[in-house]
Amino acid sequence: MQEIKNIQQPIKIAILAMGGEGGGVLADWIVDLGEHHGWYAQTTSVPGVAQRTGATIYYVELLPPAPAHEKRKPVLALMPMPGDVDVVLCSELMEAGRAVQRGLVTPDRTTLLTSTHRVYSIAEKAAMGDGRVDVDVLLKHAEKAAKRLVSFDMAQAAEETGSVISAVLFGALCGTGVVPFSREQFEQTIERGGVGVKPSLKAFARGCGEAMGQGAPKAEAAAEALPNPKSPAVAQLLDRVGKAFDEKSGRLVREGVRRLIDYQDIPYASLYLDRLESLQRRTGGMDPVLTGEVARHLALWMSYEDTIRVADLKTRGSRFDRVQGEVRAKQEQQVHINEFMHPRIEEICETLPSGLGRWLSKPHFIHRMIARMTTEGRVIRTSSLPGFMLLWTLSRWRAGRRTTLRYELENQRIERWFGKILALAHAHPALALEVARLQRLVKGYGDTHARGLGNYETLMGFLEKHETQIAPATLGELREAALASEDGQKLRFALQRMAFN
Repeated sequence: MQEIKNIQQPIKIAILAMGGEGGGVLADWIVDLGEHHGWYAQTTSVPGVAQRTGATIYYVELLPPAPAHEKRKPVLALMPMPGDVDVVLCSELMEAGRAVQRGLVTPDRTTLLTSTHRVYSIAEKAAMGDGRVDVDVLLKHAEKAAKRLVSFDMAQAAEETGSVISAVLFGALCGTGVVPFSREQFEQTIERGGVGVKPSLKAFARGCGEAMGQGAPKAEAAAEALPNPKSPAVAQLLDRVGKAFDEKSGRLVREGVRRLIDYQDIPYASLYLDRLESLQRRTGGMDPVLTGEVARHLALWMSYEDTIRVADLKTRGSRFDRVQGEVRAKQEQQVHINEFMHPRIEEICETLPSGLGRWLSKPHFIHRMIARMTTEGRVIRTSSLPGFMLLWTLSRWRAGRRTTLRYELENQRIERWFGKILALAHAHPALALEVARLQRLVKGYGDTHARGLGNYETLMGFLEKHETQIAPATLGELREAALASEDGQKLRFALQRMAFN
């Protein structure tokens, strides 16, 4: 048998992109780049609809021109194989993780180019707690798995250049030098496309520069500038923060103060500081970890989401600006915003002054009549004057929030939670820390809030019953079980396993 020598191998490129990000355009550019210069090129795609908007794998093979005496045409593969890919381009960081998991990225040959921004999966969004995958962990795995990793926020680069991620990725591919074409040849490929040439070239240049390490110089991290408020009352609050807390805890506390002034008013933020300063006195200021966690969770709880807060956020000018930017509406275009709302009878009762709200929550004719009216959701168009005025008027009820039934109930819950932290802070700081983290269960509004609050009450009752026996790690395990399932089933199973249940 005649020995086969010098078999040319193609350059194998896998592109992992989600719908609307131009993965097909990027694959076509690479094919056109090769074919225009006499190379054999082929692209295939495998669509996926398992998560988000459906990620698709585009696969490209490029083979140099055959010698003049070679008349046979090559047979190129239709899909990438684990351990046999030269370049992987990912439009989002989780897709890079999936490429690593599938074995498409190997340390002996693969150059991995990925954007570092995230588009969260349904599982991440639906988690009761913080279900996000750790970005740093993803990047470490990607760096370890690849021969070379090129990563930066390509979504931001595309936004700033008025283009799409595919153009940034094409530039990054050029900047790595892993395919034997010049920058001019890459740019000519974009120009031959004839669509959005100028912004695409701008995004291409940005991606190429980042990959070559010649992007815009990054400014060194400057020291955090302390706020300089115009209001003497706000300045007084910030002065209290500077005197009572160290630098690390102080950043969290200042953010809590800002959040609560935005949520309610200056006296409400002062109440927040009063509570934290009582914790500082109890611990002698010697437990910054506990102080930081309580500062964060207390601010979150005190800014609970009631109907007033929801109405306020939906009628802010910044929200309309954000929506305009997200849909990329032009100045002459109108954008209509429909709010799908489903208030329950409980939300209506809790928005009223406490006495009236308690009366309405009791089973009688008026209660039943209003309950029937809330069985179906409502669509409110906040881009119209009637819809906007309805929610704007509700948001102005913030002035009377302290009189509402919801404020009374939440304040009682906060005092109970915070009192338990104070009681444990000196003798059992680790357990106090886990109690502080129980606030993660209480969030949202409507059914989401009711389910989380139910799990929280279960754990607080369990803690009060077994306080002398329960270990901090046990309470943390129970909290994670409560966050793991919306219906509380995993929490019930975890409680059943406890020997002292």
